[in-house]
Amino acid sequence: MGHVAILGVFVADTTFNADRLPRIGETVLGHSFTLGPGGKGSNQAVAAGRAGADVHFIARIGRDPFGDMARGVWADAGVTSAVIESEEATGAAMIFIEAATGDNAIIVAPGAAGGITPADVEARSDVIGGASVFVTQLEQPMDAAMRGLQIARAGGAATILNPAPAATLPDGMLALCDYVTPNETEAEALSGVAVRDLPSARAAADTLLAMGVARAVIVTLGAQGVLYHDGDRSVSIPAVSAGPVVETTGAGDAFNGAFACALAEGMDPVAAARFGCACAGISVTRPGAAASMPSRAEIDALL
Repeated sequence: MGHVAILGVFVADTTFNADRLPRIGETVLGHSFTLGPGGKGSNQAVAAGRAGADVHFIARIGRDPFGDMARGVWADAGVTSAVIESEEATGAAMIFIEAATGDNAIIVAPGAAGGITPADVEARSDVIGGASVFVTQLEQPMDAAMRGLQIARAGGAATILNPAPAATLPDGMLALCDYVTPNETEAEALSGVAVRDLPSARAAADTLLAMGVARAVIVTLGAQGVLYHDGDRSVSIPAVSAGPVVETTGAGDAFNGAFACALAEGMDPVAAARFGCACAGISVTRPGAAASMPSRAEIDALL
């Protein structure tokens, strides 16, 4: 098994649980508060590491307590750090959890991670170019993500773009992606097709394949699981239940990290997507993002 290289963001998650979001000018009394590690790329690296992959994570963090938190979390998950240190503060996120449903709303301030450049990515070209699988998202600057995909493609890695948060992509980016893993909102933003059910998810996936995605589009559909669609195969993979839902924060990251791990092990992509669904199914039964990522033993036991 080759290694997984992930380019992304680490931020410290400040999580507030309350009945509802406040209106402008209003204060709402919350039920609880937690501080923990987050950022899509970092969460995905932790998920992949706990799922059994040899993971190298590329990011930019500050020399501060949140940066120290990051290093501790990665070490605990077996993730190899390939970070660039900065004098800027490490980023943070405000996560609101709706008490009744566990659904979330998030504001991310990337901090140091927002300043990662194509040159920074090129400085880690050995890590990216030698990977079996490369993953990136859209929380860091677009030109850095683009450069990472170019280096990974040149090195022969399978490339995964998790297009979150939704953004307009530069010309040629989708053609560098073997797999694109949007949720319903991101699939609609990229394709222009409103995703409401499986047929509309397939239509959005067809549009994205026509726009250049090299192998397959995998639309994550929350409680409905995921749709794997490559033009020849279109497979609805159901969510894997591991118990009552506590919090959905990080579920997409759990899927992406475990999917990358499975691909690096040589699994068929449909089997890899099912493995990702199991990882996500366990993660939503626990609070937190990185903290909710299961071990390989737990994923195998659930499957």
